[in-house]
Amino acid sequence: MTEQEQIQSYFETEPIPEHIRERMEECRRKHMTVPSERLIKRPSQIEGIRESSKINTGVLDEVAAKIHEGMSTQEIDDIVVEYTHSHGAICAPYHFEGYPKSVCTSINDEVCHGIPARHRKLRDGDIINVDVSTIYKGYYSDASRMFMIGEVSEERRRLVEETKKCLDIGAAAAKPWGTVGDIGYAISKYAHSKGYSVVRELGGHGVGIEFHEDPFVSHVGKAHTGMVLVPGMIFTIEPMINAGRAGVTIDPYNEWTIYTEDGKDSAQWEHTFLMTENGVEILTY
Repeated sequence: MTEQEQIQSYFETEPIPEHIRERMEECRRKHMTVPSERLIKRPSQIEGIRESSKINTGVLDEVAAKIHEGMSTQEIDDIVVEYTHSHGAICAPYHFEGYPKSVCTSINDEVCHGIPARHRKLRDGDIINVDVSTIYKGYYSDASRMFMIGEVSEERRRLVEETKKCLDIGAAAAKPWGTVGDIGYAISKYAHSKGYSVVRELGGHGVGIEFHEDPFVSHVGKAHTGMVLVPGMIFTIEPMINAGRAGVTIDPYNEWTIYTEDGKDSAQWEHTFLMTENGVEILTY
């Protein structure tokens, strides 16, 4: 049996608990958007995703220990590849839809999907997002962190710190039997109150069996709308917060890297969460 066949078998051998199924049906009768049963992870699947998440967190810890001024973003890619492979795992971004590297390294006005390169060196005052995704025994995990290089300006430091607060506020808003819209509403309300804008085109997502699953987790939204957050769902929250306007543009040459349209800085933090009957649990950070 292949890894994917084994993962699929859990849907058949580990049914959704009856009280969860009944509550989902109640939500359907209220015309709420309810996730498919495939999005409700079974206990064995959750344990597999936990193991992948441990490696993913370890990768970011390794980067945190070694990142420094003067190193190239390709060196970060090398660290990610070495750690991931040494733990029997795979770097999920590598060749995903043609992406050429194993990690995303996004600096200053790069919102996301920055491509590592030997010539791109970290300079004093830079802020960088390192986005790591791991496959272990067929299970996916995903997280990113911001790093501040050398003496960072107060404006950049504040952006990094307030973006982390946006993530924490979004996580606090994610309640069992709440909705995805609650997350986006909480994040955007806070970000706007601090004078920042929120990227709309990109967001969080379900994860675990595939790299990107439903639901799309927007970081702007209306409370009490969108898909119901059912215990057993696993998803990322990863707000991209801009110092200037919310507009973004894509690099016309590599067709991957997303920049702020006005050239001002952007920051992002990402965790993967498991929704439980008592609230969210962080799986990787």
